[in-house]
Amino acid sequence: MSSTLSNSTSSANATTASQVAAAGISLRKILMFDALTCVAMGLLLVSASGLLSGLLGLPKDFVLLAGVALFPCAALMLLTSRIGTQAQPPAALVWLVIIGNTGWVIASLLTMELWFNPTTLGMLFILAQAVVVVVLAVLEYRGLRRS
Repeated sequence: MSSTLSNSTSSANATTASQVAAAGISLRKILMFDALTCVAMGLLLVSASGLLSGLLGLPKDFVLLAGVALFPCAALMLLTSRIGTQAQPPAALVWLVIIGNTGWVIASLLTMELWFNPTTLGMLFILAQAVVVVVLAVLEYRGLRRS
């Protein structure tokens, strides 16, 4: 069942990434959206770390620190979306965002598979946010390549 879920999720992500790329959404807007999602997730994790800890089967301090870590990430994404030439944010900073997103996904998988033993809801939560981050990284890469 999980491979069916993974396959349908992968094809949905590919479709979403293709639709966004075809719609011509700018790299700056993708970076801004990525920053907003980081702030939203950071606020959720920080403000509800105690509740989420029990529901997800993850240590409270881990959830809290993951949330806090998202704020500097959001600042970098916001900065990257705002500077550079009119047509293009600085490629080096965009690459830093893409690499950071990739690291977040890897850490998410390690959290789920090696470091902790999350609940079923925790596994779904970790997978869902990792999928969103993968889609954003792909869109950022495509936006950088398009420019």
